[in-house]
Amino acid sequence: MPKNKPQKSLNTGKIQTIHGMHAVRAALLNTKRVHHELHVTENNHEFAKHYKSAIKKITILDQKEFKKLYGGEKASQGVVLKTNDFERLSLQQYVKNENVGDRSVLLALDQITDPQNIGSIMRSCALFNCKGIIVAKDNAPDLTPSLYKAASGAAEIVNYFRVTNLKRSISELKKYGYWAYGFDSSQDRESSNMNFAKKSILVFGSEGKGIRDLVKKECDEIIKLKIQQNSHYQIDSLNVSNAATIALYEFFRS
Repeated sequence: MPKNKPQKSLNTGKIQTIHGMHAVRAALLNTKRVHHELHVTENNHEFAKHYKSAIKKITILDQKEFKKLYGGEKASQGVVLKTNDFERLSLQQYVKNENVGDRSVLLALDQITDPQNIGSIMRSCALFNCKGIIVAKDNAPDLTPSLYKAASGAAEIVNYFRVTNLKRSISELKKYGYWAYGFDSSQDRESSNMNFAKKSILVFGSEGKGIRDLVKKECDEIIKLKIQQNSHYQIDSLNVSNAATIALYEFFRS
């Protein structure tokens, strides 16, 4: 497949609200964005000083004013940024821009709706060189303030592909040489060795329900992570973000 020139990322004009130290810092460092205003509490005026060159309008609010606008500091950490989103590649554009011989891993999340879980997974993606997460539009959140905060800056660099049909997208990726691995804790046999293909899709389902059957049928291999269950206290499975991190690490070190 020929390597095409990446499309230039442009300002979309869509205004986003991002809060939390790490998420705001990463957004301010992202040169693809156009920023509007940074609101910080008096306790965070030193934080604001570091980013005067990135944003012109900085407003320092006392605790009462900040609470009136954004509630307590617990969720926002006293830092809120109003910024324009930037144009992101579609899944099709991303795949067409890839080199044929490059190693590549993508995550497919089936009906995982918790922004905290997705944000945590996105952070792991950034640390283990996974360039993108694929979700179905109807069964996953958009890039919300809580997701940005949970991602701790990773949402600036990890693609978040919201597709119409997850099963179809996995099927299309397989035409480009990807191999799909479904992770299922309900399997009888654990997988002691994980030998991933050069181009891999790691598929995870929601906790409790797991991967839907129609998506599971699209997987080339089903994997059960090797863990030691504690039957006495009924601790028998991993949180999906932890399981995804282990799988990404195994691909990263392979």
